[in-house]
Amino acid sequence: MEKKEEKYVKKIDELLKYAAAYGASDLHITANNPPIIRVNGELKRIPGPPLKKEDTKEIIYSILNKEQIETLEKKRELDFSYTWGEATEGMRLEYVSKDRIRARVNVFLDMNGIGAAFRIIPARIRTLEELPAPPIVAELVRKKRGLILVTGPTGCGKSTTLASMIDLLDREKALRIITIEDPIEYVFKGRNCLISQREIGVHSRSFVSALRACLREDPDVILIGEMRDLETISLALTAAETGHLVLSTLHTNNVAETVDRVIDVFPAEQQNFIRHIFANVIVGIISQILVPRKEGGRAAAMEILVGTPAIKNLIRENKSYQIPSLVQTGTEFGMQTLDQSLIKLYQQGIITRETLFEYCNDEKFVRSVLSGGF
Repeated sequence: MEKKEEKYVKKIDELLKYAAAYGASDLHITANNPPIIRVNGELKRIPGPPLKKEDTKEIIYSILNKEQIETLEKKRELDFSYTWGEATEGMRLEYVSKDRIRARVNVFLDMNGIGAAFRIIPARIRTLEELPAPPIVAELVRKKRGLILVTGPTGCGKSTTLASMIDLLDREKALRIITIEDPIEYVFKGRNCLISQREIGVHSRSFVSALRACLREDPDVILIGEMRDLETISLALTAAETGHLVLSTLHTNNVAETVDRVIDVFPAEQQNFIRHIFANVIVGIISQILVPRKEGGRAAAMEILVGTPAIKNLIRENKSYQIPSLVQTGTEFGMQTLDQSLIKLYQQGIITRETLFEYCNDEKFVRSVLSGGF
């Protein structure tokens, strides 16, 4: 007879395989609801009855170890990565690596009981061109030192863009790369680079302790999954200032807001000093969203700031409010606003006119460009 735990592991594997077969980005398991997947940004219910509260708990607990259960019951939430199952016929190949599939998992409690959100991680890392990212992004990543930030709301593809950057370096250069993640998402092959991937809570206690340690591990490139607090941001700036290329993310919506967020984390008496450090190390900021492709799937629309002398001066002089206009007129340096990015995607036939106007910030500007006014 099948053991109870094996029964529930099998159930969750079936749900995840179903999600992968449909090219879903996410799977949601919550009590009193049927399992739900997100495909191209839209939620779709998996056929079947709602999950009972007891079954939902058993399903989720079946993939947790003792330490994870203790953490969940103490902190009431849990982040980890999960590798499961074998590839089956009909499953999309981009999700399969050596017959295994990975997901980033967040377990939480709500008024109905326990729930979990699974972010399915494609095994094949997309190239920057496939995102699609303009050529300037690859140029920024090829810099030897400094800070590159990828920003945007949750679920906008920040991790995918960072993975594409690391994959580019791994294909082109021989570097020592250290990633600090919570949890580990994409797994890198290490073709030409020596890559160490460290997971918070598994391989290190915190971003801060992992960052301090990795500075003594001869890194050329440091990827920080997210700059969450003052100390992490401070260490990231120090790492960039001392000759490393640092890649990280923030939950900000545009490049000017990103500059302000980094500075505003620090006490008022330190902010002028931090502005100068940030201006010295910033290589580029990419603020992105995902928009529906005309032929299905989603594409990244990217607002891009490049750390030119003019941009650095605005940061030093606390004039971030002037950054948007400089980005808009800085196309010769590879800079672009979100609206300019959307216009390019439309002109390249990647998105529809309806999508362009749905996601743009300044409809008047977009209409002017399309009519030849700019």
